[in-house]
Amino acid sequence: MSENRNNARHRRGRSVLAVGVPVALTAAGALAYGSDLGLLGAGAQQRAAAATAAAPAWATAVADGFASVDSQGQNGTYGGRDGQVVTVRTQAELEKYATATEPYVIVVAAAINMNPVGKEIKVRSDKTIVGSGTSGHIVGGGFFLGSGVHNVIIRNLTIRDTYQSVWNDKEHDFDAIQMDGAHHVWIDHNDLRHMADGLIDVRKDSTNVTVSWNKLSDDNKAFGIGWTDNVVTDITIHHNWIRETEQRNPSTDNAAHAHLYNNFLEDVAGTDIKSSYGNYSRGKTAMVLENSYFQGMNNPVIKDATATLVQRGNVFSGTSGRNESGGAAFDPKAYYSYALDAASNVPSLLKAGAGPRSSIGASAVSVKAATTLTVAKDGSGQYSTVQAAVNAVPANNASRIVIAVKPGTYRETVKVPANKPHVTIQGTGGSRKDTVIVYNNAAGTPKPDGSGTYGTGGSATVAVEADDFQARNLTFSNDFDEKANQNLSGHQAVALRTAADKVFLDGVIVDGDQDTLLLDTAAKERLGRVYVVNSYVMGNVDFIFGRATAVVDRSVITLKKRWDGSSGGYVTAPSTAANRKGILIANSAVGGDVSASSFYLGRPWHAGGDATLDPQTTVRNTTLSAAVKSTPWTDMSGFSWKDDRFAEYRNTGAGSGSASTDRPQLTDAQAAAQEVADWLGDWTPAAS
Repeated sequence: MSENRNNARHRRGRSVLAVGVPVALTAAGALAYGSDLGLLGAGAQQRAAAATAAAPAWATAVADGFASVDSQGQNGTYGGRDGQVVTVRTQAELEKYATATEPYVIVVAAAINMNPVGKEIKVRSDKTIVGSGTSGHIVGGGFFLGSGVHNVIIRNLTIRDTYQSVWNDKEHDFDAIQMDGAHHVWIDHNDLRHMADGLIDVRKDSTNVTVSWNKLSDDNKAFGIGWTDNVVTDITIHHNWIRETEQRNPSTDNAAHAHLYNNFLEDVAGTDIKSSYGNYSRGKTAMVLENSYFQGMNNPVIKDATATLVQRGNVFSGTSGRNESGGAAFDPKAYYSYALDAASNVPSLLKAGAGPRSSIGASAVSVKAATTLTVAKDGSGQYSTVQAAVNAVPANNASRIVIAVKPGTYRETVKVPANKPHVTIQGTGGSRKDTVIVYNNAAGTPKPDGSGTYGTGGSATVAVEADDFQARNLTFSNDFDEKANQNLSGHQAVALRTAADKVFLDGVIVDGDQDTLLLDTAAKERLGRVYVVNSYVMGNVDFIFGRATAVVDRSVITLKKRWDGSSGGYVTAPSTAANRKGILIANSAVGGDVSASSFYLGRPWHAGGDATLDPQTTVRNTTLSAAVKSTPWTDMSGFSWKDDRFAEYRNTGAGSGSASTDRPQLTDAQAAAQEVADWLGDWTPAAS
């Protein structure tokens, strides 16, 4: 969007109606991160408890880290992917399938109270146990993986409450997840808390284990590794939020290779639980510790004289005591690829993305399996460009088509036309950073055919006009170089533009400067809902904008400096039609490496000077950095923000503030009508 409040803005407004833009979804396991809101319908709940179900993409994902390595006769960790999908709601049903010899994807769709308390179900090989939305709870028990058990995935569950009123309990070995001699295990996106002993115990030569995107909290012992003189365990621990636990955070004993990165260890001041230590490299462990964030921890990093520990890029805030390193350790990239998030972003990232997510799970109604088209730059796929795969989707397709894009940088523009609904674009790498679709058109860039310039909408790297679009595990970028193109009149450069309904973006990166993410509708009178979750959106001027009914939930909004190094800009520029909902930012974090008090949260975009529009942005339950102005809303193109709908509710952080005429706050009653579900209406986004 142009910064000038004049006719340039109005001209740009007219061009917006002409072009649609796609949106992308990413898998969170790599931060791949997952999506939200997949609950079983009433009809499904009336079926038999263990009903055959279709496995959603999230339930059939594969592991990263050491769990992905080919060893021990097992090539990676994919759980019960090749078996039947069943939905369970009782302990008996869960035990029946978890202990079976056949592979299963077991969807836990209720809170299961274990009897007796402390019972650990003995899981057999080739199983995926995944919670349906946020409803999958194991209460008063857990799981045990014995010697030789392999290829097991435990995801999206809450496992809790075996605590027996003894803090350092020596009698009750009631763990959330314990393994003795297992291999190829992936523990991902779970909430583990309040157990009698440890939350996770990886013991007795268990190996090829990845633990990612979990919340571990309210326990004496968080995470123990070892209990053997053999030095064989290979383990990856990344993107975990370990909070209010006293010890074993983790304690890693005699591990051959322990790779810890992008974890958030937090000891909250003023509580009864005090950390004894953080990450501990014991015995003959070789540990690599990268880009993690330690908040308030006592003895944040310690090592034995016999262990090795390499530290890189970690942040220590309010910590005290031992902080140690030494030795050569190993190179994790010799075993698998991975991408690091900046340590400074880790707290916000994990508060937004760790733990169970409401759309991971399965519908109890069988659906037709999706058709998959593969894209690879090196020619190993069916197509070498993303657009070629989109072109291959038949017009008016009735069922889901997944375009699986192998890692690489795809320098192209992509358009998904309105007559190709139900398309998913999905990166297949270990991280959403591995697969990048990028181009560098701007509003003022001349078209090759000499027919003028692209305009703002036409500058989009990816444009989606088709309903029911999804994307995951990708980066969408516009890398237009403003500094090198000062001669051009329009610097708006869109990475993603959507002009459709039911657009689901989960775990994506959307990166640009001015006008990064354009959330539009097919027409002014048409509804266009967009749900963005567990994602990054980056920019500086009006970089989340448009007339869609859009939610940005549990995501990181990163403020960037301008091309000349200066700070200042606007997060949102809604152009909402009257009687529609606009932009909702919820449960997220806003911040970046910019000057204090330099960014507005938003301003009203009356596209084309249309006075009938009623722009809306609500920012609620979100952490605001000091970069946000104390008067966070401003006018635009002669239209006052006070005549439109701009408000906050229960935000926190240095950039938050109390209610005033310049800073409206919703009442509790008003906020109750401005929840995520109010924006989405009858649509429940679910990964497919």
